[in-house]
Amino acid sequence: MTLFLAFAIGVIAGLRSMTAPAVTCWGAYLGWLRLQGSPLAFMGATVTTALFSLFAIGELIADKLPSMGSRLAAPGLSGRILLGGLSGATLAVSGEQSLLVGAVLGAFGGVVGAFGGYYSRRTLTKGFGLPDPPIALLEDAIAIFGGLFIVSIS
Repeated sequence: MTLFLAFAIGVIAGLRSMTAPAVTCWGAYLGWLRLQGSPLAFMGATVTTALFSLFAIGELIADKLPSMGSRLAAPGLSGRILLGGLSGATLAVSGEQSLLVGAVLGAFGGVVGAFGGYYSRRTLTKGFGLPDPPIALLEDAIAIFGGLFIVSIS
């Protein structure tokens, strides 16, 4: 189950790259995740939690701007892979599983989430003619609440 959740938090990173590490930081900060003595213990620090939370809020705002680049372009996709890997590794370590396996599954989840989110949003807006802002807000809600759910059951 832990390794599936590592993949699932990666999918969240594919939707909103900063939301996945923000919710994993909050999980560690609140004591839901056990990272003490691990190389990822810093994920539960106050400063790390605050920074990732600020980055996540910034990303939620920036996503609505027309100048925002594609999540499938190299910079966006790379960030989703790296942050999905970090978040997946965090859940894996907390669940006493391999950090490396968790990172790989989280990174893979980041790719799946990026492509799945992109094509789902595109289908809803272009294929069904729905306006983009509500779809973007729905994607935000899925990322935030899905991420919190994943972390809470880890």
